Amino acid sequence: MDENQIAAVIVDEAYKLHVRPGPGLLESVYTLLLAHGIEKRGLKVLRQVVIPIEYEGVRFEESFRADLIVEDKVIVELKSVERLDQVHYKQLLTYLRFSGKRLGLLINFGETLIRNGIHRMVNGL
Repeated sequence: MDENQIAAVIVDEAYKLHVRPGPGLLESVYTLLLAHGIEKRGLKVLRQVVIPIEYEGVRFEESFRADLIVEDKVIVELKSVERLDQVHYKQLLTYLRFSGKRLGLLINFGETLIRNGIHRMVNGL
């Protein structure tokens, strides 16, 4: 599966999750439930994945944590807020750059309509 096919599965599961149980849960709960739905579809999902950074020749392991990485290709960053801020987009872009992944999804379950809460970000795709 390529990144776009994986993203289609993730988005489909996010829609299902937004319908039931719906908006208003904590981000950590959405992370668990979305990972479960994606795994049921046969894809490999890692949760709370450390994304190390290198600075001045030193590698730091305790830097960032991606909410989900699916099939070692797509980073998924989840939020449950009233509205996204620019820092949320920058956070995902930083994860993509440091991990070398090419596609990321920023999903905000706090939106009334989930389609308004799903944002694709690319890194050289």
